[in-house]
Amino acid sequence: MMRSLFLLFVALFCISSTTVDAFSTPRPASDVSPLRQSLMTQSLGLNLNCNSQTSSNTALFGKKDARAAGNERKNKTERVKKTKDDVIEVEGTVIESLPNAMFRCTIDGAPDSQEPVLATISGKIRKNFVKILVGDKVTIELSPYDLTRGRITFRKR
Repeated sequence: MMRSLFLLFVALFCISSTTVDAFSTPRPASDVSPLRQSLMTQSLGLNLNCNSQTSSNTALFGKKDARAAGNERKNKTERVKKTKDDVIEVEGTVIESLPNAMFRCTIDGAPDSQEPVLATISGKIRKNFVKILVGDKVTIELSPYDLTRGRITFRKR
């Protein structure tokens, strides 16, 4: 009975004395104190190997460089846009606002005989709550299958 209590106490002591160093550099493996080693070897001849070193190979090393690269990317003022092959991108002007985020737009440089385009707003504009008013200059993506319908992808300032 005393033997099992003593073993439980030694195991509890080894577990409670470990430290977690998540943000520090790794320590050498020979970090067990001589007093602790003598206690473990004296306790009924058992050699419990309880190193206080924890694995500190974390993913935090190199984060500052990655954050700096991300901040450089955020501060760019150019509008980088993915190109799509199957759409026709034109500039236009909003002439009428309709329900359900639909707009009637005229294409800049088109003849007056061409009918206006029925355009809806794209997901990014909807997500960022960009307000589009009558008279705004916008970029419209037209589908090659139906040139009377389009998607508003950008509002000029």
